[in-house]
Amino acid sequence: MQDDTAQPAPADPVQLVRASPKEIADALAYALSHDERGKPRRSSAGWDFATGIAADHLAAHLDRAGFVVMRRPPGLPHST
Repeated sequence: MQDDTAQPAPADPVQLVRASPKEIADALAYALSHDERGKPRRSSAGWDFATGIAADHLAAHLDRAGFVVMRRPPGLPHST
């Protein structure tokens, strides 16, 4: 019996690479300290320090729990 829930392969597959724990922590710290428009959140003193600690803790936990986070390789630089 064939599994009908399988998704078809994309027409143009993107090569993904495994993100390092530092890359994951950096992305989480950015998400915690900036809003959805990329503007820094207003916060009290020490918030940047706390976001760094929280991001490191979350990235380490994801690694210990066996999660694998994939990302696209860096693109070509923007030409002007």
